[in-house]
Amino acid sequence: MTDSRDYGAYLDRMPKADLHVHLTGTVRASTFAELARRERIVLPEDPLVVFKNINSRPPDPALYRSTRIPVPQGPSADEPEVSYSLFQASTWVLDCLRSAEDVTRIVFEAFEDAHASATRHLELFFDELPPSLAHLGYAGYVEAMAAGIRRAEAEFGMTGLLIAGVDRSKSGEHALALVQTLVDNPHPDVVGIGLDNLETLGPPERFEAAYRLAGEHGLKRTAHSSEHAPVARNTITCLDVLGCDRIDHGYFVLEDDDVVARLREEQVAFTGIFTTSRRSWRPWRRASFKAMHEAGLKMVIASDDPGMFPTSLAAEYRIAGFELGLGPAAMRQIALNGVDACWLPDEAKARLRKRFVAELDALEEELFAGAPIG
Repeated sequence: MTDSRDYGAYLDRMPKADLHVHLTGTVRASTFAELARRERIVLPEDPLVVFKNINSRPPDPALYRSTRIPVPQGPSADEPEVSYSLFQASTWVLDCLRSAEDVTRIVFEAFEDAHASATRHLELFFDELPPSLAHLGYAGYVEAMAAGIRRAEAEFGMTGLLIAGVDRSKSGEHALALVQTLVDNPHPDVVGIGLDNLETLGPPERFEAAYRLAGEHGLKRTAHSSEHAPVARNTITCLDVLGCDRIDHGYFVLEDDDVVARLREEQVAFTGIFTTSRRSWRPWRRASFKAMHEAGLKMVIASDDPGMFPTSLAAEYRIAGFELGLGPAAMRQIALNGVDACWLPDEAKARLRKRFVAELDALEEELFAGAPIG
């Protein structure tokens, strides 16, 4: 039987790929505090307190009264008296950014923190160019992010890519214009788009034209789906209409056995996160991920907004290993799923997979003395 101390070390040190991370959500509380002070931005409380008390309210609980895995109907025990939503905190962070150096800094820090979790490859969602950085223009904004990636690659031996976030609270026309900007200003680090924000605000079919344009120009596609709307059909729309290569979240696909069977057959990759700003939903998230794994779906563990929850990819792996009871063999496969689902070019992906296998083999030999892992 694997010693819990050895297993904890295995989960912490095993190589990882994080494919679902929002840049604004990676910002350290200390960095937010420093930038807010510098810009004299008035906040309701100290920035460190704001981050500590992030707790987004779930949508109407009446939507979730008959789901297969029960969604908690009330608040959790650890909810603060005064809460700040993840979206509000993200807006405040974006308001603090004033220069290319600020952008490069937060990207580098995102990679530095990911590296502490043994992350070898990181794919960051980035927001549309905020008003505070309008003077950079889209191209300058992306180049500032790319500079952070280059520095991280040099210092940590990591690889990284960028995903343009498509805000589903805005119109399909707005999304199409966003993708046109990407097409008109290609950058090797910007490899795809991802539909985000609350799923209940915009059905995926609204964004068909934007996603078609992205596909025509070789951009990869993903979407937050079956996360807030308690239906599986949105995920089918994301695959069949939007042409998504993978799905972010996806927990409510469990509502439809036929959909689960198709997803298992096609081995569609899902990026799942156990920790969320909706604190009352954390147990449901974890139970859903476990059920998806047990149903044979291709699961990848991600960190989403690690600076604001707060969490880390290593912490999410520990939740899977200790709270959900997934053993070393399952966790090894989940780590490799992250490589298979990443958006690196084929040759770079093959090199990364070879690196993962070598590191995992060496780690298992060191910690488990070459015994078969289960």
